[in-house]
Amino acid sequence: MGSVNSRGHKAAAQVVMMGLDSAGKTTLLYKLKGHALVETLPTVGFNVEPLEAPGHLSLTLWDVGGQTQLRASWKDYLEGMDILVYVLDSTDAARLPEAVAELREVLENPNMASIPFLVLANKQEAPDALPLLEIRDRLGVERFQDHCWELRACSALTGEGLLEALQSLRSLLKSCRQLCLRSRSEENKKS
Repeated sequence: MGSVNSRGHKAAAQVVMMGLDSAGKTTLLYKLKGHALVETLPTVGFNVEPLEAPGHLSLTLWDVGGQTQLRASWKDYLEGMDILVYVLDSTDAARLPEAVAELREVLENPNMASIPFLVLANKQEAPDALPLLEIRDRLGVERFQDHCWELRACSALTGEGLLEALQSLRSLLKSCRQLCLRSRSEENKKS
């Protein structure tokens, strides 16, 4: 597992990026890496890339394919991860319930206990994109009260919202780590 350190040292984190097929995960990955826009094909298996993020944060991003037949293997990518980035296609209202159900299933995995997650509502540049508040309502925020999490709007095509997404990653990693340390400290006092 990685660590987040606020004393100026470089921190490292393992990040798994999941979501339904065509949500834009691979495009997001390569936009974050600073690559020119490339046409992508559906990911079979995974892509993995290192990323140096602002604030002395070194990330290893695992972009996992989202086709129906690959989702059964998602559980294999959760062990040892520090944070989940779940990507939604904001223009695909018809598949949003399916995306939410898959997110819920991922969060129920024992490896996800106390792991923070960031939901990226991608494709916000499109005129038919669902507004962030509607996506938040459809997610059913009450389902996720046992996790640290955030919802952010973004566009893999334009890059809008990606800097804020990286800031959210850092913030979630840092706050969740502090909560875990505080929780362990309280458990030790009880024993």
